[in-house]
Amino acid sequence: MNSNNASSHDFIRDIIDEDTKKNKYEGRVHTRFPPEPNGFLHIGHAKSICLNFGIAEEYNGLCNLRFDDTNPVKEGNQYVRSIIEDVKWLGFDWENRLFYGSDYFNQMYEYAVKLVKSGKAYVDDQTVEEISKGRGTLLKSGINSPYRDRSVEENFDLLLKMKAGEFDDGEKVLRVKIDMSHPNMNMRDPVMYRILHTPHHRTGDKWCIYPMYDWAHGLEDSIEGITHSICTLEFENHRPLYDWFLKELDIYKPQQIEFARLNLTYTIMSKRMLLDLVQEKHVSGWDDPRMPTIRGMRRRGYSPTAIRNFCKRIGVAKVNSNIPIEFLEHYIRDDLNKTAPRFMGVLRPLKIVIENFQEGKTDEMDVVNNPEDLDAGTRKVPFSKIIYIEQDDFMENPLKKFYRLAPGREVRLSNAYLITCNEVIKENEKVTELICTIDPATRGGNVPNNRRVKSTLHWVSAIHALDAEVHLYDKLFTVENPTSQKEGDFKNYLNPDSLKILKSCKVEPAIHNLKAFDRFQFLRKGYFCIDPDTTDENLIINQTVGLRDTWSRILNRGK
Repeated sequence: MNSNNASSHDFIRDIIDEDTKKNKYEGRVHTRFPPEPNGFLHIGHAKSICLNFGIAEEYNGLCNLRFDDTNPVKEGNQYVRSIIEDVKWLGFDWENRLFYGSDYFNQMYEYAVKLVKSGKAYVDDQTVEEISKGRGTLLKSGINSPYRDRSVEENFDLLLKMKAGEFDDGEKVLRVKIDMSHPNMNMRDPVMYRILHTPHHRTGDKWCIYPMYDWAHGLEDSIEGITHSICTLEFENHRPLYDWFLKELDIYKPQQIEFARLNLTYTIMSKRMLLDLVQEKHVSGWDDPRMPTIRGMRRRGYSPTAIRNFCKRIGVAKVNSNIPIEFLEHYIRDDLNKTAPRFMGVLRPLKIVIENFQEGKTDEMDVVNNPEDLDAGTRKVPFSKIIYIEQDDFMENPLKKFYRLAPGREVRLSNAYLITCNEVIKENEKVTELICTIDPATRGGNVPNNRRVKSTLHWVSAIHALDAEVHLYDKLFTVENPTSQKEGDFKNYLNPDSLKILKSCKVEPAIHNLKAFDRFQFLRKGYFCIDPDTTDENLIINQTVGLRDTWSRILNRGK
């Protein structure tokens, strides 16, 4: 369908609308997601994935998944596998259009030969430091390399020897001859090929010269027939170089469009900085639930639907900005509220003995699995003489407006009975146990005399409960933008309370039927999921997000 039917529009879709109206590219819309396989994808990549695959779907077009694998030093198959898994998990399908930049190494080399033979490229013997210094500055023109005027024959011979492996790493490079006084630094004779005697994860030892990103990127789009090459803003100054290459080679030219990358408050998106967190063990790995990686978000219990909805809602713009992380959490709650089954779990247990409930008896309560999804059905929840409630749900000397359980006060146990506290048992001044009674006539929500209570508590049966280790998560950093702080390293702003591990939590037995990554809600607590490290002996549950949604109120305020 045409994107005019989509719920949101933006300047990129405006451009595509105009192109299709003019029958540019014969009406085709063909995008691509081109990750470098040198790291794990994060929420910023998710925005690009959703944008490229989403546009292709809206315009009945195509979207390729292409690995820009031109640097064998940093790239590897483990990243390829993880990226493929992440894109699939987000719900996108590239069908038979999985490509690699390395697929085109032969063609790129032939293009380079063409530029050498036309006098547009030359072999430079300068070191990396000399080349960098010679490029000048934004205010000062660069200077020509002393090797810039080599003959075509000499350059071609040297290129052949580079390809044949006759030189050491860094001994020579191939540069394109443009203009060392160009106001755009990217146009000052950029390097096209460098020597790397490093095996490639796909081509092995076939090549010892590898194309630079700026040489390869535009060629890959051209070879694949991409119509709209959608990039983030940092590539805007590189576009003149890509266009120059395509014009000089006289080959097909896609249209590059730049948009602002996604930045979230209280987190970072830099691959280098994320790598620091992993290597220095500030987090447990790339899939740590505090990380903004797609793998981390999956382990935390974020749903692909929620991430797609978030990316669609924030749209695309031409100006970089920080999106509040609460906005992402709003979409997580919005999706999980509709889809996540409800269970009861007590994170900080307080024991209750019910005096008037028969020893050894088990009562089963019918409980709705999800009130937002009646098709989700019901389940049986066991009730017995000894139960657990949350420690915070009892106060011996209740403060004003504390409506939960207190001595002599009656409250409701969710889906069970009205309960009254009769006696408090302490050890070393700490409350360890409550002696209570229930009203049997109030089973399952019945209140014969219509008396009212002000609070409903969740609970679990002690003899049926499963022990669980629950991980509670908070923001990874204590400041909104840890990379913009004037003092110290960004790691100085790591939140020491970003992870709390609670042992000996008690959860209802139905949790046993869940598998790794399954998402659910603990009543009154928030959304959680089963951690993949869970074993039969150790049930691990990760907190996804709490129930409170301040952003929802902000959004509704404007309606």
